[in-house]
Amino acid sequence: MDAEVTTSVSPLDTVTVDLADRSYDILVGHGALDQLGARLSPMLKQPRVFVLTDETVERIHRHRLDEALASTGVTTLWKSLLPGEKTKSFSNLEGILDWLLEASADRGDVLIALGGGVIGDITGLAASLMKRGMKFVQVPTTLLAQVDSSVGGKTAVNTPRGKNMIGAFYQPQLVIADTALLETLPARELRAGYAEIVKYGLINDPDFFAWLETNGEAVLALDAKAITHAVATSCRAKAAIVAEDEHETGARALLNLGHTFGHALEAANGYAPDLLHGEAVAIGMALAFRFGASQGLTPQADADRVTAHLKATGLQSAIPGRQGGPYTAARLVELMQQDKKASGGRVPLILARGIGQSYIHKDADLSLVAAFLRHELLET
Repeated sequence: MDAEVTTSVSPLDTVTVDLADRSYDILVGHGALDQLGARLSPMLKQPRVFVLTDETVERIHRHRLDEALASTGVTTLWKSLLPGEKTKSFSNLEGILDWLLEASADRGDVLIALGGGVIGDITGLAASLMKRGMKFVQVPTTLLAQVDSSVGGKTAVNTPRGKNMIGAFYQPQLVIADTALLETLPARELRAGYAEIVKYGLINDPDFFAWLETNGEAVLALDAKAITHAVATSCRAKAAIVAEDEHETGARALLNLGHTFGHALEAANGYAPDLLHGEAVAIGMALAFRFGASQGLTPQADADRVTAHLKATGLQSAIPGRQGGPYTAARLVELMQQDKKASGGRVPLILARGIGQSYIHKDADLSLVAAFLRHELLET
């Protein structure tokens, strides 16, 4: 079934992340970037902002951000990095901080992250470290960043020992999720972001998952109403969990559904671009449901339904055949043991008693996970 793209513009939706005196808004919808100047002006001590982006995003979207600030008289100071997951490194973090220091940035300045999850993560970490904390604003340009990484204050860089191992919780002042910025994304990037949208339905909203089964193609076609609803619903779901558990001591861990498997896949592949984060998460969610089914914890019908929906939207749901690798059960389990919350040969996994019924399985036995992965990888 082909989805038609509507040309009408949906009104903006505002989602608030309720964190008392650190609360902030997420503006969602077509043209949301037009609100940046009005929202930014009260934050500024002097008429300038620092903008961190990557070379691809700067080429495509710099004029959009400049236009949004044109009437404010604000000067923009830009720094661009190479695109890709490998940009989240210590060396780049040091370079960003040196750029800010050289320009005499202080805690009264604002640093804007214009880009996807990589730029958002490293920008947030740099902002948290700069003179013990400068303000920053997220302007995510990918679907994945709009529905996940730009919201909630997780910031990080990667190390050879794992993804996001060095980081901090540091909240932005504002998130602008302008769905018009998604129109330049390749279809593959949209699908990768869509995986994170599916995640929210699988965590605790079976009605949203059912809506996605019917409307997923319209979301991926950037139908105005469908994409705004999907992004706003996802942000609202994440905002509620973050407000309950900002520092991931409890319920926030549910947002890691698919990520323990997914991060291991990414690390095993050296964070190469032939396996995007969202693609790894899609595989990881399918694995989590199938592992649960193999242990009698998840209804097989629900595991099959998840796999079927991922396949229907063009996402991978299994490791064999996926680009990158090679992947072995032993290597994946070794990487899972490096999970930030692993201990004593056991790792907390986010599993599900059904669609919309995810829970924290605190002490998954990695020997059982290894046997499951050997079966998935056709090693046995």
